Amino acid sequence: MTKKGKFFLLAVFIVALVFALVYYGINLTSNLGKSKTEVTSENAGKQLNKLYSSISVSSEAPIKGQIDLNPADVGESLPDISKFAISVTNTTDNFVEIFSSTEKSGTGIDGWLNGVANDFNKANIAVGGKPASVKIRNIASGTAADYIKSGKYVPDAYTPSNELWGEMVKASGVKTQTVSKRLVGNVPGIVIAKAKYDTLVAKYGSVNVKTITEAISNNELSFGYTDPFASSTGLNFLVTALNSFDSTNILGEKAVQGFEKFQANVPFIASTTLQMRDAAKSGSLDGFVLEYQTYVNAADLKNGYVFTPFGVRHDSPLFALGDLPQAKLDIIKKFAEFVAQDKYQQSAKDNGFNGLDTYKSELNAVDGSLLSSAQKLWKEKKNSNKAIAAVFVTDVSGSMSGEPMNRMKESLIKGQKYLGKDNSIGLVSYSNAVTINLPIAKYDTNQQSMFVGAVNSLQASGGTATFDGIVVALKMLQDQMALDPSIKPIIFVMSDGETNQGLSLKDIRGLIETYKVPIYTIGYNADIKALQSISSINEAASINADTDDVVYKLGNLFNVQM
Repeated sequence: MTKKGKFFLLAVFIVALVFALVYYGINLTSNLGKSKTEVTSENAGKQLNKLYSSISVSSEAPIKGQIDLNPADVGESLPDISKFAISVTNTTDNFVEIFSSTEKSGTGIDGWLNGVANDFNKANIAVGGKPASVKIRNIASGTAADYIKSGKYVPDAYTPSNELWGEMVKASGVKTQTVSKRLVGNVPGIVIAKAKYDTLVAKYGSVNVKTITEAISNNELSFGYTDPFASSTGLNFLVTALNSFDSTNILGEKAVQGFEKFQANVPFIASTTLQMRDAAKSGSLDGFVLEYQTYVNAADLKNGYVFTPFGVRHDSPLFALGDLPQAKLDIIKKFAEFVAQDKYQQSAKDNGFNGLDTYKSELNAVDGSLLSSAQKLWKEKKNSNKAIAAVFVTDVSGSMSGEPMNRMKESLIKGQKYLGKDNSIGLVSYSNAVTINLPIAKYDTNQQSMFVGAVNSLQASGGTATFDGIVVALKMLQDQMALDPSIKPIIFVMSDGETNQGLSLKDIRGLIETYKVPIYTIGYNADIKALQSISSINEAASINADTDDVVYKLGNLFNVQM
């Protein structure tokens, strides 16, 4: 090689070296002074754009549909009462049916009342000269109240977890008579990790709802509670919190302002206690609400958490409902007397009930109409002026054809009535490719009409690229947040869960974790475990829609999240 050629190669090498040093220097220094989160988010943005560009995405011109402007009818969305199991069957024709809350008419340690009722039915107790018996239906307190208030199904008697539901039923116009103020003792509580509890005591002197709400308002506590439309403990916590802000008027301006400040720093409202406990196990919550009977039976909680009672006691009152014949009323009274026997109260204690009997309710009786107003206030104010932006990701693959598609359309069109009008929504559909059927926009009457039109136009065919659809929804939400960083993003995936094309969960898990967007999944004829694996990443709920209560379930979900 000539001298000139060697010089040329050396020059090329030097230029390449300088370029490499400059390139890596820029990349190295570009991260100086940035937090790990900022760098991760930046990388996630690049990854999202890369994945999005690899997906076949089209847009469809929105079509307006006919909308029903009447408010949501809870009674209409309720399934046939047979959906809720009879946990104890009556043994005679002379009987009463009792709606019972799930912590006492379920299975295992939650089945105490069933054992008592079975003994009652075997005891040959006569009422009106005929042997009497009871039928127990296992149904959550809030759901039971919805049946009774709507008139869709009214049993002879009702034993919810606490007296608040009885007051609401009474306020709805249903004749309500208190037969027993207490069938069995229980207490709602705030459960806090011990280290955090000690920190709060050191600063505030004690832990109660007032100091808890103050700590949350000061962003010192990551706390979750349950849906006050469905959960006894959630409803109790709501009214106790409002009372702590202003005990003279729980719906007054002072109480509302206190609630908004506190709610702004609540990271998590769970649809169910199970969902909330899963969030706590992940380490994302310092504390949450729970009944004492559940707490005392959970070894993982007793060892590392402290229980602090609050609000109205959960003593399972027993109410007679409607204009009952004297014989039925007498059976209800006889049953209350039977339950009160020492041996049954002792067996209740063995199952975790009748603890903390020295605790007295810190709230006076709250009128049922006030409770309903408190629920409406919560619905309006729970997002603390931080609007939600949600994208519905709908599976229109061939496997969704027929009944699953019909059920999905029905549940979306009926369920959308529960969406808050201050929020924004969009709609995506996917099969082999992904279609943006409705860009994100505020959920006014116009957007509602286009949402209904978009849902009605969905048709099933092709493969199932679920995670491609989720990526498109993430991109839409990130673009929306660039315009309005204050919004809270949510994704709802409606699918049969059987992904067979496109990206995998492994491909996008990191993105979901980084962006922390909760993905709620609703399964139609579905692989529920596959959908649960998506929802569990950011502690979102997964619903099985293969039952006739899907609209009711979605209504509850939208009440909490939207």
